[in-house]
Amino acid sequence: MAKNKVEITGINTKDIIVLTNEEMVELFKKLKLGDEYARDLIIEGNLKLVLSILKKYINRSDNMDDLFQIGCIGLIKAIDNFDLSYEVKFSTYAVPMIEGEIKRYLRDNTSLRISRSLKDIAYKSLKFQEECLKTTGKVPSYEEIAKYLDVSSYDVVLALESLKDPVSMYEAIYSDGGDTIYICDQIEDKKTNSKDMELRLSVDEAINELSEREQFILDERFVIGKTQTEVANELMISQAQVSRLEQGAIKRLKKVLR
Repeated sequence: MAKNKVEITGINTKDIIVLTNEEMVELFKKLKLGDEYARDLIIEGNLKLVLSILKKYINRSDNMDDLFQIGCIGLIKAIDNFDLSYEVKFSTYAVPMIEGEIKRYLRDNTSLRISRSLKDIAYKSLKFQEECLKTTGKVPSYEEIAKYLDVSSYDVVLALESLKDPVSMYEAIYSDGGDTIYICDQIEDKKTNSKDMELRLSVDEAINELSEREQFILDERFVIGKTQTEVANELMISQAQVSRLEQGAIKRLKKVLR
């Protein structure tokens, strides 16, 4: 039986073309010479890139057609600013710009109240990321953004995290086919908590000995519950680097707490 058509903003996603890296390079060369048809082909050939980014927003209440159009705006900006001299794949360059455009839209249309100062840091961080992409083809690290804005890396992380959607307490975070673990299961019950306060203080002191990046990784991995790959994507480093930093941080914690 044939699969049902999936349409978004009137486009049948089954008909979207996918270009090879070699085809992309040739089209960008033609675009540089003023071939607007090449630009149209690049846009059409990267619509699936926009769709792949939208997958993480599939559970939102927002109209996906709207988010797709916003993502396409980010795609067009990436195409207009991309330069082959960056020596990176176009998708590597475009993904942060598409996500940035979507995040700006979500930030401006969020149902949660976020402080003006936090919004300001988030806006300036995204703007700096976009400028770095245009000029260097690379996404700056949290530390580089913090240095540029003269704020702490923690403030930058907090501001960018504020752009993300809130999740339900009853959202599943793990399931092995048996009992499912929900976010609410990981929330501490202070009324029945019997942990030793001295141990808590020791843990806090040990964590303070870690770098901001190590603290961020442990928080994302063991408090929020993200995978190493998800954390790697946020930090713009490899999964192997996240694994090494995570293991090193845990080893240092164990050493301090002995």
